[in-house]
Amino acid sequence: MNIGVLALQGAFREHLDTLEAIGVRGVRVREPADLAGVSGLILPGGESTTMRQLIDRWGLREPILDLADRGAPMLGTCAGMILLADRLTDGEPAVLRLLDVAVERNAYGRQLDSFEADLDVPVLGGTPVHAVFIRAPIIDRTGPDVDVLSRLDDGRIVAVRQRNILATAFHPELAGETRFHRLMATMASEHDDPGEGSGRRPHPTRRSLSTRRGAAGS
Repeated sequence: MNIGVLALQGAFREHLDTLEAIGVRGVRVREPADLAGVSGLILPGGESTTMRQLIDRWGLREPILDLADRGAPMLGTCAGMILLADRLTDGEPAVLRLLDVAVERNAYGRQLDSFEADLDVPVLGGTPVHAVFIRAPIIDRTGPDVDVLSRLDDGRIVAVRQRNILATAFHPELAGETRFHRLMATMASEHDDPGEGSGRRPHPTRRSLSTRRGAAGS
């Protein structure tokens, strides 16, 4: 199994190291050809505006959307979650629109306001997840098909899943946390070999999300 890691900018090396630690081959993705043969894709933290520009410069937007359309899992951490979001509260245009959430960028302030926290993530077991928040976004609203995986003590949402899309406002890879990557690897394995009667469903892509919004406004 090969898992791609978007390697245009940001903390992609730590994701590659985490994949290696759990016995999964990580592939650096810088151009569309790099997506050939990957069973999933990780979008790392970094600078979301720069990553948006590089995704378009290298022609990666449609190939990433096509990969999601086929049901391959994706994990976005911090800026990666911003790239996946359907709406940004500051009015900036969304990028991939694969995750039915509204995201506020830099919700906790400057880098000096970064912090760490232990989070309950029941889907990953009973041991708390140690999370590193660096200029982190926050999920302001979620759609009806989005499962909330974790919240801060004040109730703010910091981890979600919508079918084959996982996203966190924090950096598990910077804390030595491997369980999100293990979950993604399991999802990728099921995508590669779904088994009889698995009922794999395609992701509600940007096309269906746009249709839903149009119906709501009519």
